[in-house]
Parts: sequence; C-alpha cells; structure tokens
Amino acid sequence: MLNALPRERLTTHTSVTDGRQTFEGFLVRDLLDALAADGETVTALALNDYRVEIPIEDFRRYDVLLADTMNEQRLTRRDKGPLWIVYPRDDHLELQDIRYDYRWVWQLHRLEID
Repeated sequence: MLNALPRERLTTHTSVTDGRQTFEGFLVRDLLDALAADGETVTALALNDYRVEIPIEDFRRYDVLLADTMNEQRLTRRDKGPLWIVYPRDDHLELQDIRYDYRWVWQLHRLEID
C-alpha cells in the first residue's frame, strides 16, 4: 500500500541535525486518506517504545511527511529510520515550537488511530 502513495520531498531544518535536510517519503495525510482513517488522534510508536499522541488535525493542516530517506540516503535504524515523522518546520513559524519537536518520531514502527 505504501508504494502506491505519491512520493513527496521536503527540505527543512530539524532540532536534531545541523542545517537543512531534504527528506523524501509520503504525506501522512495521504496514508490516512487511503485507509479511510477516522479519528481524532494518531499515536505514533517508535522502536525504542517512545510514544506520542498527535492530533489528526496536524496531518490535515500541514504537509507532514513519513520519510524513508534523508539527503537521498535510505534511513536505517542507525540514522533515525526506517521511518521518521517530519514536519515542514521552516514553512510555518508555529512548528518551531518545542511541542511539535516531540511529534517528530524517528524509528517509527506503528501508528494507531483513535
């Protein structure tokens, strides 16, 4: 299913890397639409058991990427892969607030929709 979604590219700063990075993947919004997901919250779970609840409105309002590459390199566990939730931080001043930094889940392995 993921391979059927359109690929997108996003260049932005992160709070954990130096300079602007270019990410590729697909929009979380497109995944939710493909699943006909209905809910108010997405719980993102990482391989290290980190979990955070993200309002589904984030994915409707912003072009949040589920990235599998950074700077044309496939993300691995060593560099925050296999998937990383990436917000368009440079495009919206409000996304530079620390509460959004907690939603940048790397080593993502599951999304739960509530």
